[in-house]
Amino acid sequence: MFITFEGIDGCGKTTQARLVADYLGNHLPPHRWLATKEPGDWSKGKMLRQILLEGELAHPLSELFLFLVDRCEHLDEVVMPALKEGRVVLCDRYVDSTLAYQVWGRGLPRQEVEALFRWCAFPRPDLTIWFDLPPLHALDRMKRRGSVDRIESAEPSFLHRVALGYESLWLEDPGRICRLDASLSETELFARLLPLLQKAIGR
Repeated sequence: MFITFEGIDGCGKTTQARLVADYLGNHLPPHRWLATKEPGDWSKGKMLRQILLEGELAHPLSELFLFLVDRCEHLDEVVMPALKEGRVVLCDRYVDSTLAYQVWGRGLPRQEVEALFRWCAFPRPDLTIWFDLPPLHALDRMKRRGSVDRIESAEPSFLHRVALGYESLWLEDPGRICRLDASLSETELFARLLPLLQKAIGR
């Protein structure tokens, strides 16, 4: 079972991913599940994550290809072995992030990006949770949080385009992508998320 969490920066998905990991840790043995993230959550991924989130990348294709390198290595080293063992894999960001950020956000051609996905044979998630939050609300959260990375500090119009991308992907594939209202409190949001998770993993 491959479950991904998606949403614009500041939507609270990473907090929800942590809460889900805590829940699984209390209800499943360690060999039955795995929580991971993109970019950088593999043995040599720290440097790539630093370049992507903190470095100066002048060309949008540089960003795209670095994300693809990271994903190929992460899948090969972390995700696919766990899925082959029959584990529940939770991943904070995956292919929908690339489409929302690089296609809608940066303006790269979708057809070519998806052709790369097919060439790389990226597996399709069984379930994607989209944490939907208005961009202005997300920007306010990030300002209150303080520290922001290179992508988070982009102009507000960029985040609006990314949000539109997520909405478009959801409308195209509502059977896989479940939308949750991320303007809810942390507790209320988890209460909406938990039944989706339990149904997916059969708990």
